[in-house]
Amino acid sequence: MRNIKDYCLGLGFVMLLFSCGKSSNNTSTPVTPAPSSFMFSGLKVNGKNSGFSYSNINSKPAIAITFSTPLSRTSTAASISLSSKAGVAAAFNTAYQNNDSTIVITPTGLSPITQYTLAVTTGLKSAKNDSLQSPLSVQLITAIDSSRKFSTISDDQLLDLVEQQTLKYFYDFGHPTSGLARERNTSGDVVTTGGSGFGIMAIIAGVSRGFISHADGLARMQKIVSFLNTKAQKFHGAFPHWMNGATGAVVPFSAQDNGADLVETSYLMQGLITARQYFNASNTNETQLRADINTLWNGVEWDWFRQGDQNVLYWHWSPDLGWAINMKITGWDEALIVYVLGASSTTHPIPKSVYDQGWAKNGAIKNGNTFYGVNLPLGPDRGGPLFFSQYSFMGINPKGLSDAYANYQTQNEAHATINYKYCVANPLGNNGYSADCWGLTASDIENGYTASSPTNDVGVIAPTAAIASLPYTPNQSMAALRFFYYTLGDKLWGQYGFYDAFNLTNPWFASSYLAIDQGPIVVMTENYRTGLLWNLFMSAPEVKAGMKNLGFSSPNL
Repeated sequence: MRNIKDYCLGLGFVMLLFSCGKSSNNTSTPVTPAPSSFMFSGLKVNGKNSGFSYSNINSKPAIAITFSTPLSRTSTAASISLSSKAGVAAAFNTAYQNNDSTIVITPTGLSPITQYTLAVTTGLKSAKNDSLQSPLSVQLITAIDSSRKFSTISDDQLLDLVEQQTLKYFYDFGHPTSGLARERNTSGDVVTTGGSGFGIMAIIAGVSRGFISHADGLARMQKIVSFLNTKAQKFHGAFPHWMNGATGAVVPFSAQDNGADLVETSYLMQGLITARQYFNASNTNETQLRADINTLWNGVEWDWFRQGDQNVLYWHWSPDLGWAINMKITGWDEALIVYVLGASSTTHPIPKSVYDQGWAKNGAIKNGNTFYGVNLPLGPDRGGPLFFSQYSFMGINPKGLSDAYANYQTQNEAHATINYKYCVANPLGNNGYSADCWGLTASDIENGYTASSPTNDVGVIAPTAAIASLPYTPNQSMAALRFFYYTLGDKLWGQYGFYDAFNLTNPWFASSYLAIDQGPIVVMTENYRTGLLWNLFMSAPEVKAGMKNLGFSSPNL
């Protein structure tokens, strides 16, 4: 026995020692063998390999996945799934190749512009009953269905349709008590001051085109103006960003933004002045409407928002926090209208020095650089979001307009053209961007909101951006409008016109409508077609005088 033990110890076989040493108290521990596994070895979609992510695929792609060993066919049904981003399962057929080591998955029909995930779990077995070593996940994004979703109509009919359908957001969906525009289609009683100004201008366009009767349009204006005069909270004549459309009480936009918003108030006054100029009959109702609008217009204390006679205007004021936000309104952005109206006021005007030093920053708003072959007179590099060239210019006519800092027709055409050319160049490789699919501005994004621009491009296109640029880029904007309607219309066109935004890279289509995005579609389309809102706003004698006092020149002044 000793010789055997010595032999075992010499070889270092511990287990044999234990088996030979009968007097030992140690017990043996069985070793469980590691389970056998097999591996993934190749993937092709429609015969091509590009990793684990594929875009612009057809509705019935052939997805061939190869493994290191033949598969057990009975395990595939439970271990392979195909589902959309929303979790909806997609049916598919399976076939086998290469002695069952390759499985070919062919969907029976995927929806266009949809993201799918093909998942393979470790429950997949080989013919020898081994398990797949690691799970697989393949991302698939289907291509655009280029077929026309609606019957072809003339461009003029299409523009009529877009104006009329989009107008419904402000007229049909206007708040029942106040008539003001809800912030968005899910806002309940929350109405928006600036968006209501845009909506007022949209309703005027609708009356002019016969979409709404003159009597109905007048009645809506009376409801809106009466509410603003008798119920809506005001602070030194200025309105909050949001209000309760039933009571007129402030709905805070943020913790400190619970009082006056001078920019939003300016958009509202832009609309009200336009309405005053439109409803110009001598009858009692329209005479009273104009008087009531003047009460609101004359009540705004523009000069008070200089915060102690500074040569700049301030955006916000809170009744309990005062100037806590302390945000100056300086250019170049969407707020030119604030300074134009401040200079146009006959009760609380601002001097030219406030415009020059506050808004224009003594000329620092100038840019002068060239982007995509286009010289940009003002503002941030590559122009910023397109609402810069739209919100103030719903009423201010940029055609032939200039001052010490820029020609505004040149500025706005350059801004829109750079935005267009950026999308065509598509430096980030976003899916779908093209000469027919462009337009970056503030809009909803998936699970949020952002001000998209060439320097903040998250892959989201907003129809309002290109459509409201019709006065500046008519051919490019019309091409985009046709694409949005005819090609994407089954996903993008709804009860109040185009939904707010979409993303073709990580497919997503908004279900939302926003007043500040719907309004420019109607107003700028009408300005492109007839100049109606431009002509009305620019006809106001106070506006003419105020803009001249700031140094503007134009055939329309």
